[in-house]
Amino acid sequence: MLLMAVTASAAPVRQSLDGADWKFKQRRGIGIWYEATVPGVIHTDLIANNIIEDPFYRLNERGVQWVDKEDWIYQTSFVADKEILSKESIELVFEGLDTYADVYLNDKETPILKTDNMFRRWRVDVKSSLKEGENMLRVYFHSPVKIDMPKWEAMYPVEYPCQNDQSENGGLLGRKISVYARKAGYHYGWDWGPRLVTCGIWRPVYLEAWNNIRISEIYYNQKSVTEKRADVSVEFDITATAATSAEVRVIDESTGKVLATVPTELKSGNNSVVAPFSIAKPKLWWSRGLGEPHRYNFRTEVAVGGEVIDSRSHKIGLRSVRLVREDDAEGRSFYFELNGKPVFAKGANYIPCDNFLPRVTPEIYERTVLDAVNANMNMLRVWGGGIYENDIFYELCDSHGIMVWQDFMFACALYPAEGALLENIRQEAIDNVKRLRNHPCIVVWCGNNECNMNLRSAKKKYDKLGKPEVFERMFHQYSDVYYDALPEVVAKYDPMRPYHPCSPFSGKGIPTKEAADPSKGDTHYWGVWHSKLPIDTYNVTRSRFFSEYGFQSFPEFESIKKYAPEERDWAVESEVMSSHQRGGSKANSRIRTYLENEYWPAKDFQSFVYINHVLQGDAIRTAMEAHRRDKPYCWGTIFWQHNDCWPVASWSSRDYYGRWKAQHYYTRNAYEDMLVSGFNRDGRLKVYVVSDRLTAEKGELEVAIMDFKGNVVNKFSKSIKIEPNSSTVVVDITTEEALGGAKAGNVYIASNLTVGDRTYTNNNFFVKQNELNYPSANVTSKVAAADGGVEVTLSSEEFARAVFMSIEGIDNFFADNYFDLRPGQSRKVHVRTSLSAEEFEKQLRVVHLAQTK
Repeated sequence: MLLMAVTASAAPVRQSLDGADWKFKQRRGIGIWYEATVPGVIHTDLIANNIIEDPFYRLNERGVQWVDKEDWIYQTSFVADKEILSKESIELVFEGLDTYADVYLNDKETPILKTDNMFRRWRVDVKSSLKEGENMLRVYFHSPVKIDMPKWEAMYPVEYPCQNDQSENGGLLGRKISVYARKAGYHYGWDWGPRLVTCGIWRPVYLEAWNNIRISEIYYNQKSVTEKRADVSVEFDITATAATSAEVRVIDESTGKVLATVPTELKSGNNSVVAPFSIAKPKLWWSRGLGEPHRYNFRTEVAVGGEVIDSRSHKIGLRSVRLVREDDAEGRSFYFELNGKPVFAKGANYIPCDNFLPRVTPEIYERTVLDAVNANMNMLRVWGGGIYENDIFYELCDSHGIMVWQDFMFACALYPAEGALLENIRQEAIDNVKRLRNHPCIVVWCGNNECNMNLRSAKKKYDKLGKPEVFERMFHQYSDVYYDALPEVVAKYDPMRPYHPCSPFSGKGIPTKEAADPSKGDTHYWGVWHSKLPIDTYNVTRSRFFSEYGFQSFPEFESIKKYAPEERDWAVESEVMSSHQRGGSKANSRIRTYLENEYWPAKDFQSFVYINHVLQGDAIRTAMEAHRRDKPYCWGTIFWQHNDCWPVASWSSRDYYGRWKAQHYYTRNAYEDMLVSGFNRDGRLKVYVVSDRLTAEKGELEVAIMDFKGNVVNKFSKSIKIEPNSSTVVVDITTEEALGGAKAGNVYIASNLTVGDRTYTNNNFFVKQNELNYPSANVTSKVAAADGGVEVTLSSEEFARAVFMSIEGIDNFFADNYFDLRPGQSRKVHVRTSLSAEEFEKQLRVVHLAQTK
């Protein structure tokens, strides 16, 4: 069949209204107009016009809390293109308005659009309102505080639990109003983020015009996908201005092959047409580490009388996915099955990269996703207190084989979801499921984050007050959203993808414990950190899937100097450090307590930050290795959290500026496709080999008990067979035998596993870090010029723990850092920097853990 190009005169056309031709003003006051940028938010425009200072700098957040109490007006003038005006149908499209907005066009006295949901896309017919020549577009943003405070007051004394809403920081006392708005929850503050309640045209705005026919939506419904055959039904949503005969087609753009052709009779209005096709022996989409994340280039077309009227192109990954929840002897399973194979999920929780979302550039998205890829992750969990991310995020995950656990946007609260709000939520879910469902990376839709835990506190509160009917209403609203509305949307619009009601979750009802039953579902484990349990507790805590756990650290010292450059701020509990810590008033002191219990008191603030990074990295590495050793009981380890939205002490493995902490470097090793892990407990040393490969392998294992000067105390070598997707104990001896008379504080467990041309290494210990007698090793360095920067060679004749290199500023990247140097070992590290080798060597600082005592 001859393929036809889309006829230019018939194809839908767009005219962008983004850019710097906008202006804004405060509704109240003298009404001075200032330049604005769209997409943008009010805070970024106020910063650009020097009206407010950077809220991320020192204590400036406090001085901008007035912004969300005001109404703001944005306005632009534009001339509609002649081609736009010539079309039968013209719509004004907002990809995102934050949040309560009235839209006016030209001399219309009433709004052409009123919005109340940050997460939805909005379209409005403007054919009759546009004119030749200049058009005036105005968007009036209502203060979310003014809109939602009356809702809170109308419900009082009933209060919906919402512990992370920093209403006090916003001058609202205890009036936590965020649950009344369909707006990013973290804008109101979180235990890692500031309170900066934005408004604005935060995503693109444009005119879209067409004649006769427009493809509204395309859905590739993957009915059945195996290695032998893929059966796909392409579902077209088509808008037609008049009844007509048409033909829809699906084409493989790479080969030109027409996969499906379906004649159809379109009626005026909305139409649904299905075009099924099959591919024999398809190339499948695999997650990172299991195979290529292959995607087909498919094009869909609708033609009338042989003329292509509209078309869409998509990159589609063919794969099957299941969330396997089956009863077994130990509870109930929880794991993802991709293309029929169980996948151990290794990843992190992801939050928005900035409080001011339009500042997140494609480059930042790419760096953020690649930092997951380069740390050997295969999953990111898009957490429910942020946003349904921009398309580029999912496209990057698609192309790199990163599975996405996608929360709906509800977190750590109960919501008054009934009537108009419930319908608003339903439309939000439909909009975003339709927008994102063709991305192969998304493997599950999850109803919410930790909202079920608030059921327990709400029931306790209102039972005590003698008002059980209040809780019953809350529980009914909860059920309506997570057990009815959201799963119904997924079942209707994305039926081949699993739905999970909540995280954590093991069953319906009110949780009887602080966490869901770990033997029957996913777990948010916070015994270490929130409950102050020792780090070693990670080794004995079990769950079928860890979807949250974490440990805090400050940003790297060079990052701290970006937002707190004054030396008076460089103290653990200074006013600035306390302000850039939202995990509670005692969080910084908790870091100090853990540090002194597991390591030793720091000599100064810079040493504190360094040891804190090692502490965090060691803690989370302990958890990762424990979770992986526990396979196949456990099938996932997703730590909290991958990134930050502002410079802050938090649980992130990368700070706001994208700088890798020790934890991120340790993650890269702990998440490799094979892991060798030594574990000493209850008088026995066990060494595990864990494989995520889908094929059996042969390996050479060498485990040495070595002192810190390089002497071998004991050694075990053996050839092993490594089963696919397995965790196996390969060495199991008494601790006494392993030590061979040596003291536990004077030795370490050096493991090497060679599989083919790859060698996997690990260093483990018999006792806590503060019980180890590390030597004052002399680490030497050599610096040489290299492509894109320099190469540093570090050497030591004695064991050096957590060797850390740094130079001035943050415009550099060390390919490896915070690593151990075994006695007699050299390590070459590439550093991306603009400095010459000579200047770099002058700035280079090298420290290891023993030097901080």
